[in-house]
Amino acid sequence: MDYKDEDSYLMLSGIQHFQFCKRQWALIHIEQQWEENVKTIEGQYLHRKADQPMIREKRGDKLVVRGLHVNSHELQITGICDVVEFIENPDGVNIVGAEGRFAVYPVEYKRGKPKQNEADILQLVAQAICLEEMFLCEIHSGFLFYNEIKHRIEVPITPELKGKVREISSQMHQYYDKKHTPKVKTGSFCESCSLQHLCLPDLMKKRSVKSYIEGKLTM
Repeated sequence: MDYKDEDSYLMLSGIQHFQFCKRQWALIHIEQQWEENVKTIEGQYLHRKADQPMIREKRGDKLVVRGLHVNSHELQITGICDVVEFIENPDGVNIVGAEGRFAVYPVEYKRGKPKQNEADILQLVAQAICLEEMFLCEIHSGFLFYNEIKHRIEVPITPELKGKVREISSQMHQYYDKKHTPKVKTGSFCESCSLQHLCLPDLMKKRSVKSYIEGKLTM
């Protein structure tokens, strides 16, 4: 991987897609195909509320930043964190425009309720890796906020999880460099996929983003 600039970096959000299904990731990030369903629409609405570009809010000893653009030159990925919380800590890092030192915590918003979903966790860990590189710090935990129960769960950021993110990132770049969309075995997980009608063998009619949008506008 030898990209010249950040414009060639892969999307951080692809970590979650890739872990869920390599084929889904390739259809979205390589072939630029997409199809809305109830889950993606609800998810986009939730993220719009969180991703208000670079809004800072001070709450006591906590600085809340929404829509923070992050990247990792090591992983060659880029994206936006829903929320990053900077909590005053004498052993923390300096933040431009703020007095004191702060510990850093990424917070990722999810539409549903808590579940054993490693894809969500790995996306949060990828955000932590980006933030560690940007702020020259160590992040030991982050949070997944679940909109359905209006509650968040703390997630340890472990070396093992970081290693898995690095492995996934490397695989993503290999697929992307080859422009290869892999075949995968279908399963029950396909029922919740927003691309099931584009991906499943009996409905394998590929459509571009442009043609899909044009089709919706004429309905």
